[in-house]
Amino acid sequence: MNDMPLVEHLAELRKRIIIVLSFFLASLIAGFFLSSSLLKWFKHQPAARGVDWNVFSFTDGIIIYFKCAFLVSLLVTLPILLLQIWLFVKPGLKEEEAKTTVFYIPLSFFLFLFGTLFSYFVVFPMTIRFMTSINRSIGAVETYGLAHYFTLMFNVVLPIAVVFELPVVVMFLTSIGLLHPNYLRKSRKAAYLILLVLGVSLTPPDFVSDISVSIPLLILFEASIWCSTYSLKKRTKKLAALEYEKANVS
Repeated sequence: MNDMPLVEHLAELRKRIIIVLSFFLASLIAGFFLSSSLLKWFKHQPAARGVDWNVFSFTDGIIIYFKCAFLVSLLVTLPILLLQIWLFVKPGLKEEEAKTTVFYIPLSFFLFLFGTLFSYFVVFPMTIRFMTSINRSIGAVETYGLAHYFTLMFNVVLPIAVVFELPVVVMFLTSIGLLHPNYLRKSRKAAYLILLVLGVSLTPPDFVSDISVSIPLLILFEASIWCSTYSLKKRTKKLAALEYEKANVS
């Protein structure tokens, strides 16, 4: 274990924060210049087809530019943030723990990216189609604001992308002894109910949409149980090896 003084810990933390903020600001600036091309790409995706984007104030355009830049910056900065967190806690980890936890960085980023793509290409178009059909069924004139469109997109996409981090969180909590796979198995019914409610609340109220989102969430939970079991086995083997070494030394 590392017995670094508090002042050095704070200096190390400051260094990591500066690195993350530097990447965030640099990618935010780059994202701002890429926003025009990104917006054109969004406009030609299924979720935007047949939807006229309108602005209702002079600031709508610049706000959307910053939202697109933030999205780019988030995707670029996330792996850097995870790496810096790992580097900060690495001195306090044993060699085997450091090797194990570094695996969480690419896995966490992959799951977040997959969750983002799934929610944007599957859930968001279903939400748009459902809301459009409701508006047309009551004879409403569809005039959509650009800011409202992207606000809805962020509100749908980001929560689902965060939920896709569940297996990584479960693996980490299991590896440090705060969670046991048996607890997850015993909580399966309650977890299924919560995930079903979450899936229904994030999608339009039709059966196909609910199933399309709820099933992946349930699969994620089952994958989390498997990940927890795998993590527990590794932790048990590690503890057994340490006990064996202690016994041989004594």
